[in-house]
Amino acid sequence: MTGQRTGQVAAVTGATGAIGKAIAYELSRLNYKVYLITRDAEKSRQAVREIITETNNPAVEYKLADLSQKSAIQSLAAAWKGPLHVLINNAAVTPKTRQETPQDIELQFATNVLGYFWMTKFFSKILADSSPARVVNVASYWAGGLDLTDLEFNHRPYHNHDAYRQSKQANRMLTPVFADQLKASGITVNSCHPGDVNSALSNELGFGGSQSPAQGARTPVWLATSKSLEGVTGKYFENEKEVRCQFGSQLDEAKKLYEICLIY
Repeated sequence: MTGQRTGQVAAVTGATGAIGKAIAYELSRLNYKVYLITRDAEKSRQAVREIITETNNPAVEYKLADLSQKSAIQSLAAAWKGPLHVLINNAAVTPKTRQETPQDIELQFATNVLGYFWMTKFFSKILADSSPARVVNVASYWAGGLDLTDLEFNHRPYHNHDAYRQSKQANRMLTPVFADQLKASGITVNSCHPGDVNSALSNELGFGGSQSPAQGARTPVWLATSKSLEGVTGKYFENEKEVRCQFGSQLDEAKKLYEICLIY
């Protein structure tokens, strides 16, 4: 069961993409104040206009940040005013050729893994001050192949689908680590597969998708808002149901991954 949450504040990364925009729309419809965390100002303005018009909720804004950049996320958190009750980490890229950030970090690892990591890290105090609060990591059931010795594909051949699968495994592995760390602060952290949505990202991976963006948003929004999930943390979900996560149970490997992420 989800409910109207007037006074609650949510941030959604990657909120101009198909699933992210649908998540932002649903949260707005539930009377959350919603911040779209995005890279493109024009797309953001258009998305904000559409969401406000369709939901009649004027409390929708955007903030620009390149989530592959640690300094951008630090600046975003440092400038944040007011509470944050829900953080939905959703932004992802999957370029077909290996690319690097200006800091020489492989782009998928920087955005899809470190972006989630840094957002959760740098917003943890704000979330704790706003508790009870929730972090939802949009991952995927299409996950695997993580190599702790070659996270940036410096030695393996780069294929975007391999890098994407690795990044989604990393999201699922790091979820219980953060859940354990943040539980005492009143913050729950869960991950989910959103659904098979036809999007720019899925097309880059060579897939279509049988579900609408609204269907893809359903499980992330449910995790963010359902009263039945109060206190539930460190879990993985598909279709609004908890599913045993083979990666989340690899705690030693997950802790190693967490320590590696701290170095960046």
